Amino acid sequence: MTRADGSNRSAVRADSPLFGELLLKLGIVTPNQIEEALALQSLNGQRLGEALISLGYVTREQIQDALGEALGLHNAPQGFTPAQPPLGELLVGLKYLTVAQLDEALALQRRTGRKLGEIVVEHGYCTYKQLYEGLGLQGRVSGRQETPARALPQEGGHHRVMVVDDSPLACAFVQDGLVSLGYEVICFQDPYEALEQVGKVQPAIVLSDLDMPGIDGMELCRRLKEGPSRAMPVIILTANDNDTERVKGLRAGADDYVNKSASMDELAARIESVMRRTGETERMRKLFARYTSDAVVEEILKSPDSVVLTGEKREVTILFADIRNFTGLADSLPPEQTVGVLNQVLGGLSDAVLTCGGTLDKFLGDGLMAVFGAPVFREDDALRALQSAKMMMAFMVELRQRAEAEWATTRQGRPLTLELGIGINSGMAVAGNIGGAMRTEYTCIGDSVNVAARLCALAGPGEILVGERTVELLAGHESGFEELPPVRLKGKPHPVPLFRALW
Repeated sequence: MTRADGSNRSAVRADSPLFGELLLKLGIVTPNQIEEALALQSLNGQRLGEALISLGYVTREQIQDALGEALGLHNAPQGFTPAQPPLGELLVGLKYLTVAQLDEALALQRRTGRKLGEIVVEHGYCTYKQLYEGLGLQGRVSGRQETPARALPQEGGHHRVMVVDDSPLACAFVQDGLVSLGYEVICFQDPYEALEQVGKVQPAIVLSDLDMPGIDGMELCRRLKEGPSRAMPVIILTANDNDTERVKGLRAGADDYVNKSASMDELAARIESVMRRTGETERMRKLFARYTSDAVVEEILKSPDSVVLTGEKREVTILFADIRNFTGLADSLPPEQTVGVLNQVLGGLSDAVLTCGGTLDKFLGDGLMAVFGAPVFREDDALRALQSAKMMMAFMVELRQRAEAEWATTRQGRPLTLELGIGINSGMAVAGNIGGAMRTEYTCIGDSVNVAARLCALAGPGEILVGERTVELLAGHESGFEELPPVRLKGKPHPVPLFRALW
């Protein structure tokens, strides 16, 4: 009988038994079954083991048990830890490599010092799935690794890691390595289940295989990044290390892309690196989220180099809003209730700014200043500012209706209604961090800002006054304006055109 690679059985080395000979020696198959499997192998290109399985002569479990038996790993004395069988021999035994291919790979390994797994996959001798099956078997027969199972979180781990891979052997291999380094690891072989459970598990990072049935690693990453877990870092583990796939993964939102042949130390280092970057990003997210909308924060974090915070001259649209009659209300309410009402009003006005993508510059007593166009510029900043102003007015109407009964009991019979005046103006301004070494704030300064503030001061209750440049920027939009007589403003030599927004 000849071997699958064409060489004679008598030439087989004692320390590299062929798979068919192993099964024959252990009495699992007969010579006729081996011959039949070899004939089938020559017809369809199957590996010998797969041919035996397809013919119904053996099961995959019998194959793996036979290897363990042949390597002397069964019935070991109590307390004995068997030596780890060489990966190359296991791959030969599983018929994923021929002896000739193994010899060639080992010779190349001695010359270059590279990993054996990396060499055999690169030369097309076996796939990464086959390599991981060999690694999983290597761990199990050496007593290091039990049958793959979902790990429970361990106390005192570095980070909780979610591993998503349809191969139980791959899950077990990554789990075993990371747990030995102190991580908490929870494995999922079904990507859909992983998506359902991510909110409950709350991992610090997700490691996902690229090629999986149902949804692949890129789609899993995309769904994580588009959902409530968008801030969660994702590393894609893959056997496909070409540049095209790497770029696709990164575009899907992956934070890193690691080849499956990487050592466990390298994978741990990548995890720590991503976690450090994510921690800094999250710190920036929380900082900016206090002043601007989530959409603007995402743009800042996505393209930080395009955002200038140190000082830049640009066209912006400024909005000032001021509560009318608040002083009278404050005189009629206890101090704690005054603060509560003010926070309620300013909270609603701030929500309008952030909803429309503006930046909350500062609170001014019983009013606020907002900027549209800094630190992120959009073509429709003027429209966003006007929409924000209209939302503020609608909020005040709703607030008065909701709180009228509560405030009436504290006004001592005197009629009092909270109103809002708003001024909007567009123009060039200097945007950047202003202040000293101890305290700075991001703001805009310039003539356009001063004009917006003065328009707000002129606005009557329930009125939105708009400057000429803002109206020009909104030409063509369905925004109604009533032209008012020009007004003289402090610091201006000539009357300034004035418009009232119709809402």
